[in-house]
Amino acid sequence: MNVNADKFIGGRVVVRQMGSGFRSGLDAVMLAASIPAKAGEEVLELGAGAGAASLCLARRVSCSVFGIEIDPGLAALADENAAENDLSEHVHFIAGDVLDMPAELRRSFEHVMCNPPFHDEDGQTSPDAGRALALQDRGSLTDWLTGGMKRVVSNGTFTAILRADRMNEALTALGGRGATVFPLWPRAGEAAKRILVRVVKGSRAPFTLLPGLVLHEAGSNYTRAANAILRDGRALEFQRA
Repeated sequence: MNVNADKFIGGRVVVRQMGSGFRSGLDAVMLAASIPAKAGEEVLELGAGAGAASLCLARRVSCSVFGIEIDPGLAALADENAAENDLSEHVHFIAGDVLDMPAELRRSFEHVMCNPPFHDEDGQTSPDAGRALALQDRGSLTDWLTGGMKRVVSNGTFTAILRADRMNEALTALGGRGATVFPLWPRAGEAAKRILVRVVKGSRAPFTLLPGLVLHEAGSNYTRAANAILRDGRALEFQRA
């Protein structure tokens, strides 16, 4: 098995990932940083891959994280990554289908997070089967979102990182009440390519669009605010303007 090790949050988490196919990066770190989990709470990650997001979250907060991943090989690799990061006590991965949830995960969690397949039929299909499975939603994005919400306790949160142009579809699936969108701007003045969508289950608060975060300076360097999350492992706060 061809795997390579990648460092996250300033080397605090090291994740071995497949040399080919989908590889977690910035999206996973931003997703993990956005989860408002507290010590002792339980979190479910849908589509955990090699475990990057779950491990970054568990490194920041002493919570219990359960990840479900459809590829048994990746689920096993994710468990190995948890052990190598001394996080096996807090993070567990299960091989299974998000759209046909294993019985052991058919319960409620304080928080659910996912980086779902969010590319539609727009010519972006990868020739790599594993990468295509991770990225191409084949019409299932709504099922991922609504299925994730079913696993959230009342007043708990569901958070997803998505392609920005699928925001309307996501909000239709999740409902506008209790929903907050946090854009990730590549640079100041550029259109957002990614958004974080959070819904508080049962909330009647109106939809909120936040100012978001600018990732890069005029060049390729990350902004100070982005570096605080990506390098220093800080939380990404969903603050209202």
